[in-house]
Amino acid sequence: MVGPNLKVLVVDDSALMRKALKTMLTADGDVEVVLARNGEDALDVLSREAPDVVTLDVNMPVMDGLTCLARIMAEHPVPVVMVSSITEQGAVTTLEALELGAVDYVAKPGGTVSLNLSEAAEEIRRKVRRAAASRVRPGSLTARLRRQREEAHAASRAGRAPRARAVPVAGGGTRPAGPSGSGTTDLVLVGSSTGGPALLSALLSQFPADFAAPVVIAQHMPASFTGALAHRLDASCPLAVQEVTGLVPVLPGHVYVARGDADVVLGRRGGDLVVRPAPAGAAHRWHPSVDRMVASAMEHVDPARTVGVLLTGMGDDGAEQMAQLKARGGRTVAESEETAVVWGMPGQLVARDGATRVLPADQIAAQVLAWG
Repeated sequence: MVGPNLKVLVVDDSALMRKALKTMLTADGDVEVVLARNGEDALDVLSREAPDVVTLDVNMPVMDGLTCLARIMAEHPVPVVMVSSITEQGAVTTLEALELGAVDYVAKPGGTVSLNLSEAAEEIRRKVRRAAASRVRPGSLTARLRRQREEAHAASRAGRAPRARAVPVAGGGTRPAGPSGSGTTDLVLVGSSTGGPALLSALLSQFPADFAAPVVIAQHMPASFTGALAHRLDASCPLAVQEVTGLVPVLPGHVYVARGDADVVLGRRGGDLVVRPAPAGAAHRWHPSVDRMVASAMEHVDPARTVGVLLTGMGDDGAEQMAQLKARGGRTVAESEETAVVWGMPGQLVARDGATRVLPADQIAAQVLAWG
C-alpha cells in the first residue's frame, strides 16, 4: 500500500544515471528515492527500505538486472520498471523481464544524459506512479500454463487425448474447449497495454496450430519493441506471428502484431481482408490504438463473427469500440480485475456494459476457442 510519500529504489551502475533519475523522480516533492549500484546491492537495500517501486537497469556488474529481477519476484515481490536500451538486444531483454514479472519499462536515453532524461522525465514519472498502483505478477500465470501444456503433451505421447477443459460461456453453463471451435469466428482482435506482453505470450501459447481465425493485436509499445515482441510470440506459440510493417493479407491461423508508434487498420483489397499500418493520429491518445483497430474491423468484417479481447492496461483504449462491437452482435472478453496488472482498459469495457464475459487471464484463451 502506497502511503502519502512514494518510495522508489533506483538501481543503476552509473552514478550519473542514478543522480539524474533521482532528480527527475523527486521533482514532484512527494517521492523519496533510495539508490543501489547493482543487483546484489539492490537486494540488500530492498530488504531494508521496503520501497513501493523499483527502477532496474538491465546491464550491471556483479548481478545483472534480469538475475536481480528474478530474485525480487521470488523473495520481495514489488512492482519493477525496467530501464532498458532501445537496441534490438535491449528490446529482447526487456521482453524477458516483462515475462519474469516486471510491470513496465522505459527506454534508457542515449547521447547526452541530461538532455535525454529531461525529455523522458514525464514518461518515467508517470510509469513509476502507474507501477505503484499495479498488481505484482511474478510469472505465475506463465508457469501454470506451461505446466498445462506439458501435461497435454505428455498425455498425447501416452496415446490418450488430454482432458477437455470446461469453460464458462455467455448465458451461463459450460462447454468443453474444442481444438479449433465451431467455425463461427472470422476474426479475433486483442488489445493490451501495461502488463500485456507476458500475457499475450501465455494467451497465444494455448491456441492450437489449426485455429481457423486470424488474430490481430494492438499492444501499446514503441516501434523499437514490437518487432522483438512479434518474434518472441512467433517462437513461443503454435501460430505464425508477424509484425505489421506494410499491407499484408489476413490469413486464417496467423497472428498480426501492430507496429509500435503507429496504428493498425483492417480493410479490403480485391475482396480479401488485409491489415496495414497507419500513421498515429491525434484523435487517439494511445498507440497502436485498440479503438481504431476495432472500428476499422467492424467496417469490413461481420461484427457477429468477430471476437474482441481487452487485456490489462491503463486508460480506456478499446473500451468504447469493443462495447460497440458487442452491441452489434460481437462477442467480447474483458480480463478480470483479479489477474489484470492494471484494470483500466478492461475495467472501462465492463463499465460500459461491453463485456460478454469477464474472465481471469488463464480462462480467456479457452473461452475464445469455445466460441471458435
